[in-house]
Amino acid sequence: MGKKIVIISIIIIIIGITLGIVFLSQNTIVQDVDDQKTILKGDVIMSTKVSRPGCEKTDSCYTPSKIVIKQGGSVTWVNEDVAFHSVTSGYYDKPSEIFDSEYLDPEESFTFIFENIGIYDYFCTLHPWMKGQVIVELS
Repeated sequence: MGKKIVIISIIIIIIGITLGIVFLSQNTIVQDVDDQKTILKGDVIMSTKVSRPGCEKTDSCYTPSKIVIKQGGSVTWVNEDVAFHSVTSGYYDKPSEIFDSEYLDPEESFTFIFENIGIYDYFCTLHPWMKGQVIVELS
């Protein structure tokens, strides 16, 4: 009778340890997923501090400031700055109304599909020194 109690106690302890390990590992996996930050991928990035004048001197307001794509391709802009930005076709004093992201919150993105070949200049309506260009070539 004493051996049965010892064996049953050992089995209960092993089951308890196994359940504890399974429970802890499931919580760790869930916690790891919750802690991950969503990373947005874009073709053109608005980096931190480009809302201040000066990025135009190093051609880094939009990175890259010029991008070449094929006809029918798309470009995705991602705002990694803490300030609002926009991606608006044309020039500050003469927008062309081909595309306009409106205001992009930090970490927001905007994608536009370019159906026609040509050179598309764009700027930020809030920060007129921010300028870029998309060159669309024949596919």
